[in-house]
Amino acid sequence: MAARSAPSCHLRLEWVYGYRGHQCRNNLYYTAAKEIVYFVAGVGVVYSPREHRQKFYRGHSDDIISLALHPERALVATGQVGKEPYICVWDSYTVQTVSVLKDVHTHGIACLAFDLDGQRLVSVGLDSKNAVCVWDWKRGKMLSMAPGHTDRIFDISWDLYQPNKLVSCGVKHIKFWSLCGNALTPKRGVFGKTGDLQTILCLACARDELTYSGALNGDIYVWKGINLIRTIQGAHTAGIFSMNACEEGFATGGRDGCIRLWDLTFKPITVIDLRETDQGYKGLSVRSVCWRGDHILVGTQDGEIFEIVVHERNKPFLIMQGHCEGELWALAVHPTKPLAVTGSDDRSVRIWSLVDHALIARCNMEEPIRCAAVNVDGIHLALGMKDGSFTVLRVRDMTEVVHIKDRKEAIHELKYSPDGTYLAVGCNDSSVDIYGVAQRYKKFGECVGSLSFITHLDWSSDSRYLQTNDGNGKRLFYRMPGGKEVASKEEIKGVHWASWTCVSGLEVNGIWPKYSDINDINSVDGNYIGQVLVTADDYGIVKLFRYPCLRKGAKFKKYIGHSAHVTNVRWSHDYQWVISIGGADHSVFQWKFIPERKLKDALHIAPQESLADSNSDESDSDLSDVPELDSEIEQETQLTYRRQVYKEDLPQLKEQYKEKQRSGTSKRRERAPGNSVRLHFVHGYRGYDCRSNLFYTQIGEIVYHVAAVGVIYNRQQNTQRFYLGHDDDILCLAVHPLKDYVATGQVGRDPSIHIWDTETIKPLSILKGYHQYGVCAVDFSADGKRLASVGIDDSHTVVLWDWKKGEKLSVARGSKDKIFVVKMNPYVPDKLITAGIKHMKFWHRAGGGLIGRKGYVGTLGKSDTMMCAVYGWTEEMAFSGTSTGDVCIWRDIFLVKTVKAHDGPVFSMHALEKGFVTGGKDGVVALWDDSFERCLKTYAIKRAALAPGSKGLLLEDNPSIRAISLGHGHILVGTKNGEILEVDKSGPITLLVQGHMEGEVWGLATHPYLPICATVSDDKTLRIWDLSPSHCMLAVRKLKKGGRCCCFSPDGKALAVGLNDGSFLMANADTLEDLVSFHHRKDVISDIRFSPGSGKYLAVASHDSFIDIYNVMSSKRVGICKGATSYITHVDWDIRGKLLQVNTGAKEQLFFEAPRGKKQTIPSGEAEKIGWASWTSVLGLCCEGIWPLTGEVTGVTASSLTSDRAVLATGDDLGFVKLFRYPAKGKFGKFKRYVAHSTHVTNVRWTYDDSMLVTLGGADMSLMVWTNEMEGYREKRPCDSEESDIDSEEDGGYDSDVTRENEISYTIRALSTNIRPMFGIKPHLQQKEPSTDERPPVSRAPPQPEKLQTNNVGKKKRPIEDLVLELVFGYRGRDCRNNVHYLNDGDDIIYHTASVGILHNVATGTQSFYQEHNDDILCLTVNQHPKFINIVATGQVATAPSIHVWDAVNKQTLSILRCYHSKGVCSVSFSATGKLLLSVGLDPEHTVTIWRWQEGAKIASRAGHNQRIFVAEFRPDSDSQFVSVGVKHVKFWTLAGRALLSKKGLLSTLEDARMQTMLAVAFGANNLTFTGTISGDVCVWKDHILCRIVARAHNGPVFAMYTTLRDGLIVTGGKERPSKEGGAVKLWDQELRRCRAFRLETGQASDCVRSVCRGKGKILVGTRNAEIIEVGEKNAACNVLVSGHVDGPVWGLATHPSRDFFLSAAEDGTVRLWDIADRKMLNKVNLGHAARTVCYSPEGDMVAIGMKNGEFIILLVSSLKIWGKKRDRRCAIHDIRFSPDSRFLAVGSSENSVDFYDLTLGPTLNRISYCKDIPSFVIQMDFSADSRHLQVSTGCYKRHVYEVPSGKHLMDQAAIDRITWATWTSILGDEVMGIWSRHAEKADVNCACVSHSGISLVTGDDFGMVKLFDFPCPEKFAKHKRFLGHSPHVTNIRFTSGDRHVISAGGDDCSLFVWKCVHMPH
Repeated sequence: MAARSAPSCHLRLEWVYGYRGHQCRNNLYYTAAKEIVYFVAGVGVVYSPREHRQKFYRGHSDDIISLALHPERALVATGQVGKEPYICVWDSYTVQTVSVLKDVHTHGIACLAFDLDGQRLVSVGLDSKNAVCVWDWKRGKMLSMAPGHTDRIFDISWDLYQPNKLVSCGVKHIKFWSLCGNALTPKRGVFGKTGDLQTILCLACARDELTYSGALNGDIYVWKGINLIRTIQGAHTAGIFSMNACEEGFATGGRDGCIRLWDLTFKPITVIDLRETDQGYKGLSVRSVCWRGDHILVGTQDGEIFEIVVHERNKPFLIMQGHCEGELWALAVHPTKPLAVTGSDDRSVRIWSLVDHALIARCNMEEPIRCAAVNVDGIHLALGMKDGSFTVLRVRDMTEVVHIKDRKEAIHELKYSPDGTYLAVGCNDSSVDIYGVAQRYKKFGECVGSLSFITHLDWSSDSRYLQTNDGNGKRLFYRMPGGKEVASKEEIKGVHWASWTCVSGLEVNGIWPKYSDINDINSVDGNYIGQVLVTADDYGIVKLFRYPCLRKGAKFKKYIGHSAHVTNVRWSHDYQWVISIGGADHSVFQWKFIPERKLKDALHIAPQESLADSNSDESDSDLSDVPELDSEIEQETQLTYRRQVYKEDLPQLKEQYKEKQRSGTSKRRERAPGNSVRLHFVHGYRGYDCRSNLFYTQIGEIVYHVAAVGVIYNRQQNTQRFYLGHDDDILCLAVHPLKDYVATGQVGRDPSIHIWDTETIKPLSILKGYHQYGVCAVDFSADGKRLASVGIDDSHTVVLWDWKKGEKLSVARGSKDKIFVVKMNPYVPDKLITAGIKHMKFWHRAGGGLIGRKGYVGTLGKSDTMMCAVYGWTEEMAFSGTSTGDVCIWRDIFLVKTVKAHDGPVFSMHALEKGFVTGGKDGVVALWDDSFERCLKTYAIKRAALAPGSKGLLLEDNPSIRAISLGHGHILVGTKNGEILEVDKSGPITLLVQGHMEGEVWGLATHPYLPICATVSDDKTLRIWDLSPSHCMLAVRKLKKGGRCCCFSPDGKALAVGLNDGSFLMANADTLEDLVSFHHRKDVISDIRFSPGSGKYLAVASHDSFIDIYNVMSSKRVGICKGATSYITHVDWDIRGKLLQVNTGAKEQLFFEAPRGKKQTIPSGEAEKIGWASWTSVLGLCCEGIWPLTGEVTGVTASSLTSDRAVLATGDDLGFVKLFRYPAKGKFGKFKRYVAHSTHVTNVRWTYDDSMLVTLGGADMSLMVWTNEMEGYREKRPCDSEESDIDSEEDGGYDSDVTRENEISYTIRALSTNIRPMFGIKPHLQQKEPSTDERPPVSRAPPQPEKLQTNNVGKKKRPIEDLVLELVFGYRGRDCRNNVHYLNDGDDIIYHTASVGILHNVATGTQSFYQEHNDDILCLTVNQHPKFINIVATGQVATAPSIHVWDAVNKQTLSILRCYHSKGVCSVSFSATGKLLLSVGLDPEHTVTIWRWQEGAKIASRAGHNQRIFVAEFRPDSDSQFVSVGVKHVKFWTLAGRALLSKKGLLSTLEDARMQTMLAVAFGANNLTFTGTISGDVCVWKDHILCRIVARAHNGPVFAMYTTLRDGLIVTGGKERPSKEGGAVKLWDQELRRCRAFRLETGQASDCVRSVCRGKGKILVGTRNAEIIEVGEKNAACNVLVSGHVDGPVWGLATHPSRDFFLSAAEDGTVRLWDIADRKMLNKVNLGHAARTVCYSPEGDMVAIGMKNGEFIILLVSSLKIWGKKRDRRCAIHDIRFSPDSRFLAVGSSENSVDFYDLTLGPTLNRISYCKDIPSFVIQMDFSADSRHLQVSTGCYKRHVYEVPSGKHLMDQAAIDRITWATWTSILGDEVMGIWSRHAEKADVNCACVSHSGISLVTGDDFGMVKLFDFPCPEKFAKHKRFLGHSPHVTNIRFTSGDRHVISAGGDDCSLFVWKCVHMPH
């Protein structure tokens, strides 16, 4: 049965014929060694023309489609297609992988490019978004990713002259990218008028921001920046596919078959037309060019590679050619010469020399070729065609002999008979025709037995029989030459077949997998001499089997390289080579056959390195079917560690249940109990399924794990300390080389690995995100910096970490079978080994991947299951222990020898300085010398050897040893039975710790008056434990069956034990000897209880729903309790011993009378009043509160009440131990919760004096002892977690500002909608009515008057070409905070409004701006570290917002961080070193994220809170600790590696403290934190525990706090009414005990401070009223630096007719006067009502103001006295205007009216007339220059003209066209048609203004854009310039006098922007 092992011979790839030219480009280069690199199928090829030799890179698993060459030209990057495609970077000399980049792209990798210094690589995916991704390829790390384009991208390149810039091009686009931080930002190339928008196929970057690109039409487009500046027309006559830049210039190649060379300025040098050369042909198309010196490489669409020497350009040299289009199916080998013949759908037949590796003949046919055969004499070549014909050619000159067409469907197979007389031709119409060769191919016969197409034929050696295979998998036989079918098996039996190419038949059964009936094997060829068979299949795999292979599922060796279907495979005539051909990849592979005898010399070529390795897992090649696994290992492989519910699922589960439970929780619930418990001692060690998990620490303590606890055991003091960071079973443990840190890995849905310090027991780093279900092995590197881990997911993923940073370095799939160990090479940090079931692999790191090679066993034996492994004394040597008791010794990857070490598996080994120690299932510890030659000493673990100081008893001799460690003169041994022993070198053994063995533990009883307890377990033992400080097992007894319950009698003398078979026994409590036993039940005994007092009765509950009551004295059953519908779970007696309380599995609470067992009905209210002797019930009113929200999925399994009936302890299915106040009435009580057990806590019991709580973990087999700490006893400890499943219903306080900030929903600018309720059809969509009199072109009429009266005095009108932001009046204080800071020692302040960051000079008032944000800024912070001076971070609103980090002085952007906080970023904070940045999102989870901002790397991210977080800040002295505050929320966070750990603030220590909404945070020394609350209190926290409250620090909410770094003083700012002693700003000492208050003299009724900052002697304050005030600390003087409108929109805007002043009027009821030259507010008038519009009179002496309530007021400018006021309307006045002659005042309102007032009649302001029939509300009005007309734009997108003062509607279009207007502010009318954009579906243009010169126009719209147009602009969608800065909605816009400035007013941002106009030069 040799077929059960793979053949021992081998194939080596020797040559590949072909080059991939189709669908690929730019994939052919010269390397530094002058070799040529390209790819074909799934293989990278390096061809040396000098030696005519090929090397192959085979790290890919599918077609390669892209290639890039590193600038040093030795390394190559290639990208492949596939579902999970990856990129390999490899060395072209050694063809070894250097790095693997994976897990990002899908579908495939279309383009690759290295940057100038070769450090970074950019890739483009084939996914729907064509993702662009930048990699640090050496580390295998993705730096940035962005969607590339909606359509295909064809080429991408780094700009080699500008850092961090890239260019990509593709279908109808070119994009210019900049990389900053982690953000890739594209700008689209502007084609403009210079060229047509079209597909760009290739590009090259040059100096001075120039980019050259090749277009689809053959032109070259030249770009400067992002603009197209010129085109080189007709560079090629068709698409330019490739462009290559070199020192001399550029080479381009196109579809027209031409190569053109250009110099560095893209002037043409020469052209080479390949179609015209001797090798050329019509339709030749160039896909790739590479120009180096005087050589040019060219790759064509049809798979040729030419090399052209420039001075002999008409003689290109053909280096490589292959088949091109269609599929390649035909393959035949010459019978006597080393030749192969192929034929393809490209209609060519080619003959290849296998010796010279060259094409020697080619002939083109009329039809696609599907099969080929050569006659035995080698003279005739027959070709079967796709159209059903076949042709015979002479081999020597390729001339036709005959062409015959008898069939209509394709000929798929033909073969000559061995005697050369016949040719059999198999057709797709299911027939085989037989032709006579000598008779000029006359037809002799026909075989018609098949029902499906013929796939394979073979002749018998005597030419008398033919066998066929068809598409149905049927195998048929025919007699020759007539073609009669042979029916009898007998006749065929002895036939010897000349060849074997059939895929079905007994001899080749083994090529098919065992349980499958697929036919994906395309071809087979048998080599009778070598007894091997080669097959080709649809997955691109060539396999070698033994021949014959009779049994299905034979073992094989596999070889990859072809990408998809391998269509055919054949041995060469002398069996030296195998030829295989690829269908879709058109390639021909030639493999050298290396027979077994040669293998020894060829070991250097053995396992070809590749990611999918050659003898891959499915074949598990060299294995025979494995011998039986050892029972223990077998058991272990069955463990899955899968959970129904993981603890990670709890938050979601709770959310789901919360929805259902909203109603039921109104009751006021009890507080959590005052007592708490602390883990004191754990009995247990996890040995039954873990190995090598026991070590000495630096100081000689012992570290190991059990359940979810990491234990540090001090053997001198017999005490334990615990690491409680895990929340589920720990499965593995490793210790750092310095023995001070430990790594532990746990079970979980996304399991984590914790690295923690054994001294402080604090986590240093937590690693997660790459494993599933659990982590089963970890190991540190020798330098301690790295960690390797293995998961228990299906592919047992192996991950390599930089654990301090928490970064994954590399990841790979390990094996489909279980891996038991991972070990890192102590000498080379990049190497490691993994060992497991049938598995030993040697890995090395390559970038983001790991490349694994199987251990090579050779003839020494079979791959065994490895249980442990260590490295030896050199980096090559490794040792592994097998499941059969051998130790294997490995050098590199080869097995050198094996040594028998133990009987049964070797479970653990440990390397010493000189030698090794091993331990096995046989219970023996063996010491070996350093080469495993001699066993120096053995120790057997036996009871007899136990030393007197042992803390317990050995259960059995020679327990299976699972862990060994050496140190401190001892050998530390861990056993499968859960014992930890210390073996002295001289022999005695001390037992230190022990627990139950495998099996669940349920039974627990505490002694009535001694500190001892008893347990009974499924491991069939009963044990007594001492709970006093000696902590040991006192006695143990084996039982015949496992047990589930036990109980001490009241006098402590007897112990009753219930067993799983329905029996129970009573034993003597001291000696554990039997007293009596009964067996009345069939099912498990689940609870057993003595009655109180004398213990007269014993109640025995069983799973068959009965409780038996026995009289203890008479040993008789006296009663049976019946009536339960399900199994009994708990039983309790009352004090009198007369009543039983019972719980059942159906959640019934029943009562029975004792001793007869009569069922009683007791109302639940009464049941409480009964005195119970014990309480273990989990049902009833008294413990309603102990059931969690998720009670349906996770039950409460056990409870126990203290004897003072105050505290109820519970244990549940999720492993939580909880303490509740008793009685726990009302649902979802509050509790304290402790995690240490991993899954079900099966039992909990208080000891007799309540001093300790004992808990049992079911599956984790551990017994945990907790000490009870009474209420008064206060030592702060981290493990107390006080919580409840439902957040407290108490509100956190109320304040209008806070509510408003919490509920605000930020408009994203791009999604904003119109601010006015407009209706109707937008102007650019209205149909125009033709005007009545279209003027004749040459008119006799007088010339048209000016559209606009101009008052530009200058001779020439200069259009405005740009606007530059000069001033901004405004500050965002209303809903942001901590956003004003000092810079440059207080000379400047920095703050923000709308989407601009503002640097404001305090002395001069000048401003400069950061304008890179594309939407509103919400938060701002300054980096305090001296290394990062003037560095600012700002976060914005957006669907995918970004954080910008920038230099405040030069406004350079240093980094952009694209975040996942949907909606916006509401808080940012730098860490102490300034290198980290913390951000908080507005998304529903309020995600908290930490960035390394310089690299743009996200370090950690986690959901913060379910309600709004307002602020999160780093502690000023830390890079890892920060605090977040928000709605009813304060959390204390720690960054550990990449994990964020948080603790909720603990209030319990102060009476009546309740969780309020927290608004601000500051810090003090010694881990103090101060948080400002909504009520005005400040809470002071020590660590995370509230230690005092500074009551009423402010009268209203404390919105802002600032910690001064230099002296520790703290500034607070709040909301207060000014009073004598109080103030809205206070300066406090370091501990917030004393303060000094400052009043802000703003004249407001109440001050509300939103931001505070402290500089040298000054405090900087930002208020809710948009003021920024500087307060002197000495004299308390206030200086207002910045002011703005408080509430918006700012609707009214008016500019002074002659001076640089302007007025603004807003919703906040103020009109303000601003001076542009002095950069400040000159005056403000409070009107008491919201103002809507404002206007200057033509002389500038009066101001008219229109109000929201319909009133208007006229003021005199000089005195600000009211000249007149009137209210004729109820609704808002929208516009108000003086006529140019100052006579009339027009007032337009939302009542669809315009009223006229005659000002000459004095201040009585009587209306003289009004405009009739206005269709909608008035928006803007303009007077004509002669004051006789008024144009009105209205809310239905219509513009009307009225006569003044009559108010008559003017309808005559011609008359209207002749009017000259005094001003133009209308957004409607033909003259301004062009201002309406295409994108205005929901948003409008709100305002417009034409310049005084009459030739420029500015507009403001709902998107917050200011746009500059030419006036008039009648064409739709006119050209314009855009200026960003405002938030959504620009409400008004005006030119100042002389067109010097433009003022724009904001809607949402309440800010005024002053833009300087830049005029065109004369």
